[in-house]
Amino acid sequence: MQPFTVDVPGSALDDLWRRLDAVRRPDQPSGAGWEYGVTGAFLDDLVRRWRGDFDWRAAQERLNAWPQVMTTIGGQPVHAIHARSPHRDATPLLLLHGWPSTVADFLGVLPALTERFHVVAPSLPGFGFSGPTLETGWDLDRHADTLLELMTRAGYDRFVVQGGDWGAVIGPHVARRAPERVALVHVNALVTPVDWTSSDPTAGLSPDDASRVFALGALWRERQGYAVIQSTRPQTLAHALADSPVGLLAWDLEWFVDYDPAATVQTPIDPTAILTDVTITWLTGTAGSSARLYKEGAAAVGGALPSSGVPTAVACFPGDHTIRGIAERSHHVVRWTTHDRGGHFASLQAPDLLVADLEEACAEQEV
Repeated sequence: MQPFTVDVPGSALDDLWRRLDAVRRPDQPSGAGWEYGVTGAFLDDLVRRWRGDFDWRAAQERLNAWPQVMTTIGGQPVHAIHARSPHRDATPLLLLHGWPSTVADFLGVLPALTERFHVVAPSLPGFGFSGPTLETGWDLDRHADTLLELMTRAGYDRFVVQGGDWGAVIGPHVARRAPERVALVHVNALVTPVDWTSSDPTAGLSPDDASRVFALGALWRERQGYAVIQSTRPQTLAHALADSPVGLLAWDLEWFVDYDPAATVQTPIDPTAILTDVTITWLTGTAGSSARLYKEGAAAVGGALPSSGVPTAVACFPGDHTIRGIAERSHHVVRWTTHDRGGHFASLQAPDLLVADLEEACAEQEV
């Protein structure tokens, strides 16, 4: 593994600013709110911030304040923050982001985490500085095996895994591939797939879980558009996102912003954090390869997988629709917590709660 420093050339930034200055806006139909998608007013405000107050060089410095490495695994460059704790006997932690996130989502939690953990926070293959991937076949097995090899190269035989969103899909799969190496899995924003083809998708569930199934169904009918496209025709989308930074921002806002920000179900994300993630995705040309994970990992997300047997702690935040009765079919759940603030991107929306939940889970399992 070689040391790595983020260093974006000025010409790449100049091209980004030029494209932002030349943005071509669509019509905004009268009376159309968030039920039609990201609103023009909300997007325009963020574009102004991106072109005005947002400081990429400051974001780059925040990334470079942490030790980073680059290595090649199976022909694919893999980037990671590798931040060791000052305590030699600290527990190794594999920290995994999701979509449309990047490793930058963890900058706010690293100071607290490194008090207890040796942290390896990779850019998932196809995301940010670990991308783009240039071939198909990046299913869950390949992602998990790549991360296991990364932890071996980092010097850790046994470790804890924490992940949210796709990190909550890939993290447990790391444990399935090598249960003897994973001491604990901790997840937030866990996907619990419902079998909508069943005559009774709530069969065997508690009344509370059954109500969550129907709530999830209603929500998914409203918000599944982005996932359907990415899990079926991601390359068609990739052509558009590779050519327009404003288009990329709008697409990513589908998940970065609550369905209707005025409803305040989730804690709003700092715009600087959103713009940092989107800028990394733009500069690394990984909008398409990160979207392809939905197609290549769709089979695993769409159905139940066997449990790894590894103790698993599940943290639920506002906006999550994780269903315990379904989660327990694929995970050895030993802890289940529900928080009253935060959201889908817990490391950005409630970093203190996420860190505390992880530490408590480790203490309970004596990890």
